[in-house]
Amino acid sequence: MAIDMRIRPLLLLLTLCSGCAGSFRMSPVQGALDLDAVVLYRNGIGYFERSGNVSGDTLSIKVRKDQVDDLLKSLTVVDREGKVVSVSMPLDPASWSRAALATLRPGYGNLPNVLSAMAGTEIVAHTNGGQRIGGRIVMVEEVTNEPGSSGGDNPSRHGGGGLEQTRDHKLTLMAGPRMHVVRISQLRGFTIKDGDLAMQLHRTLDAAAGEGMFEQVEVQIHLDDARSHDLMLSYVVEAPMWKPTYRVVLADEGRALLQGWAVVDNVSGEDWNDVELSLTSGSPIAFRYDLKTPRTVGRADLTARGTPRQAAVAMGETSYAEAKEEAPMMEASGSGMGIAGSGRGGGGRGSKSAKKSKRASRDLDDMVDPFGGGGGYAVARENRSGTAFDIMENEPAAATPAAPNLNYESLRQSTLAQTRAREISGLTQVTVGSPVTVPDGASTMVAMINQDISAEQVLMYKPGGAGPGFERNPYRVVRFTNATDYVLESGPISVYESGSFVGEGLSKTVGAGESVTIPFSVEPSVGVTSTSAASGGKMRLLKIVRGVLEVETFHKHTTTWKVRLKEKTAQDLKVLIRHGRASRAHELERRPEGTEDVDGGYLVPVTVAKGGDRAELKIVERTPSTSKLSVWDKPSPKLLNTLLEVSDIDDALKKRITPILEARQAIGLIDTKVRGLKKQQAELDSRARETRANLEAIKKDPKATNLRRRLNKRLEEFTNEGNALGREVVELSRQRLELKIDLDDRLLDFNYEPASPVKPSGK
Repeated sequence: MAIDMRIRPLLLLLTLCSGCAGSFRMSPVQGALDLDAVVLYRNGIGYFERSGNVSGDTLSIKVRKDQVDDLLKSLTVVDREGKVVSVSMPLDPASWSRAALATLRPGYGNLPNVLSAMAGTEIVAHTNGGQRIGGRIVMVEEVTNEPGSSGGDNPSRHGGGGLEQTRDHKLTLMAGPRMHVVRISQLRGFTIKDGDLAMQLHRTLDAAAGEGMFEQVEVQIHLDDARSHDLMLSYVVEAPMWKPTYRVVLADEGRALLQGWAVVDNVSGEDWNDVELSLTSGSPIAFRYDLKTPRTVGRADLTARGTPRQAAVAMGETSYAEAKEEAPMMEASGSGMGIAGSGRGGGGRGSKSAKKSKRASRDLDDMVDPFGGGGGYAVARENRSGTAFDIMENEPAAATPAAPNLNYESLRQSTLAQTRAREISGLTQVTVGSPVTVPDGASTMVAMINQDISAEQVLMYKPGGAGPGFERNPYRVVRFTNATDYVLESGPISVYESGSFVGEGLSKTVGAGESVTIPFSVEPSVGVTSTSAASGGKMRLLKIVRGVLEVETFHKHTTTWKVRLKEKTAQDLKVLIRHGRASRAHELERRPEGTEDVDGGYLVPVTVAKGGDRAELKIVERTPSTSKLSVWDKPSPKLLNTLLEVSDIDDALKKRITPILEARQAIGLIDTKVRGLKKQQAELDSRARETRANLEAIKKDPKATNLRRRLNKRLEEFTNEGNALGREVVELSRQRLELKIDLDDRLLDFNYEPASPVKPSGK
């Protein structure tokens, strides 16, 4: 097999493109069993259930190679009257016979990696100079900045000297006793002499190009004896997710009709004929895991530890004592290790008590289209046993049907939704009450919901408005509660009113009993604006423990919302404001009536009264934060004074708090005086230093006698005044110490926690 490296980029491009088509085609399992049930999930997997009679002791099924791993993870086989012995399948030679095939995947790795993985393979290398060098691959090594290197791959600038750094690889080939070294950058191609390896590489390329992508593997299920077996087989494999779509039809007096369909795609490679179809909502975990490829585990090489021990050579000695008779050597008997026995067996799985009831068939004339136009694939059948209930069925048609119309009643009667729901490990599974037929390569819409609900139509404003050009305009929305037993998965919702389409929206996932708001159009006749301001700093006392005050501090954020209409309204008009929280720490100081909590904020109603054209609402949020203050911190006296002014504390408590507050205030006054005196001392010290410097300057001047006398007198005054200030500071410090000792004694056993926090004391 010859490979020309000049066409390699084209091969890779074709490989990548060919893998984009038909990734789900062909049936994952082909065999003698009929497909009975399909359960589709929203995470890209599907559960399939088959059953049938098989004669003999082996059931052979063909499985798509790309879905073997999923099947092995989930395959379940139940023999209603016997036992399943084992499941076997052939190994893929490409995954274990040659390690090189793992590297020879198109689009992965590089040529040096491929050649290195083919170590031992005989090739003929073709150089740019026309030489042909044959031999077995010994090794491939990377070289950098060697003479003769033509750049190789990934050239870059050398950071230190500014020289261009070149990289290349050396390929070593061995032909007989001689080794040849060739630079890979000098190769224009090579020929693989191993025909088997070349053939397997061709197959790998065919698979990458799409020809072998869906190659099938035969899986054999061995049964306990050769007779007729009634089998049920189930498995989970990759499948397209089902997609929901909904319709809300608005009526008078708060009524509405909720309809829902599931869009199901069958790309499995086989027709789904009269299968039980179930759709599951939720988030089950699913992943890929390679079970078909043999894996070896690296182990430590302990060969050296098993080497027989050798004693050191020692010089013999002569003993003068009498020799003792040695005990006879005992022969070894028995075997070291053995296998006691082997066998196999298994426990039988529980079988169903009765076969499935025979499905009833109807003509295609009975099939109902989701939009009331006929056609589709849903047909009726008998309900299976189990906990189930129908959401809604068609009412009997009138004797003289009215002309078709897109109004509430006609849309309700045109849709047949026979489904039953149940909870399974937190998932909601909805089963269609009629057998469903979906041809291979087709999509169908299955009716799930057709139910009356309570709904209202209001206006809702979100920050940013209704989009570019409508920054100040609210949405017109429909609000309803999911009164079904289903989880409404995220999907589009069309809204109808008075026989006409009025808009559409997109819903998040809505659980049973949850409310949802769906914007479906813009209301340009209403404008919404807002202003905001921040303030803060207010504190309130929570409790006192041994001189430590626990306080709560508030910062406020006020938002004023204004709603204005182009014309005065003929009736009360409610606008829901989607108000985002100022921060996670902010809380509403006063909750407006009708406020609802939503993710990250609130829905706050603002009502424009009948005959008016504007309304205004203020929303105040605050951030309470708890902190601790010492009785010596500056805000403490004000908080204690506020506590004394509270009317609901008793006289005994006031008598305990009053001396504490007086002592704290007295200490505060002393601290203020001491700070003033120390400031005066600092000024006197500065002036004294300046005077000493002047005296030093005129020290030897005979004409400055009078000046020296005045300066000495001034220096003496500074010193005396400073000494007086120092004595006063010492006295005040003594008084402060006494007050502090007394205050500490009073705080030692003083604890106080009011029934309700003391009101804010101010900014």
